[in-house]
Amino acid sequence: MSRCAQITRQLAEPMPGTAPSSARWLCLEWPGAWPADIKQVDDPAARRLLERASDAGFRPLLVRGDRRRVLLTDASPPGATTTIVEQWHDLDLPGPGQALPGEPLTGPLLLVCAHEQRDPCCGIDGRALLDALAGPDVVACSHLGGHRFAPTAMVLPTGYVYGHLDAVAASTVLARAAVGEVETDRCRGRCTWSPGGQVAELAVRAATGLSAPDDLVLIDDRGDTVHFNSTAGGRWAVDIETVEVTATRPASCGARPTLVAPLRAAAVRTLRGSRC
Repeated sequence: MSRCAQITRQLAEPMPGTAPSSARWLCLEWPGAWPADIKQVDDPAARRLLERASDAGFRPLLVRGDRRRVLLTDASPPGATTTIVEQWHDLDLPGPGQALPGEPLTGPLLLVCAHEQRDPCCGIDGRALLDALAGPDVVACSHLGGHRFAPTAMVLPTGYVYGHLDAVAASTVLARAAVGEVETDRCRGRCTWSPGGQVAELAVRAATGLSAPDDLVLIDDRGDTVHFNSTAGGRWAVDIETVEVTATRPASCGARPTLVAPLRAAAVRTLRGSRC
């Protein structure tokens, strides 16, 4: 029986626009087992922290580690940041626009979803990718969303999310992130934008070759039009629409495939650019 990630590969489902939308993330190092719902970890203080994270506008994750540190990320451009907090008990989480506490993380970090309690694809494909990479800048994390694109991963601090990664592709993502560039191959989008904004950003990058994370900044996302500023000296407008893909996918992994509503994917309708 095929798993959902295998079926999605066969269907060639479009990945742009499928990244989770959250500019701020809280990653708690956790050495023990990960429950399917991470907010049910077997520690009352940790559960309270994960609940407070959601209330404060942070999307919570567990990451593999035995020091129980916290990584806080604000992926908003310009100047995405990840900090490390050594002691998370009674951590005062900052509000929108406030600086993150802790020491800044130097260099990018790749979080690979290996949350087998949520989905077999993440456990099998994510673990295989982690075993192939095995480095200090690659860490297992809990569910990122989109397990049908396993192995799926997110780069911190910029928040670019990828799917169907292999060791070569993941190494390229990290290498380009280390020199301040965005790898667009297999990119699902940047988590700071809405699904439409994610599609639009990748379309502009494909048209222009702009590669730095802060080259493009979303300044408006209303209706069908998504406008971008280019810090390199241009302005782009991208019209997008939602289209139906004729193929269907399994409703869940690990069960006999059940056809559900047609897949929906954002498609670029027009792409216009001008120099400022």
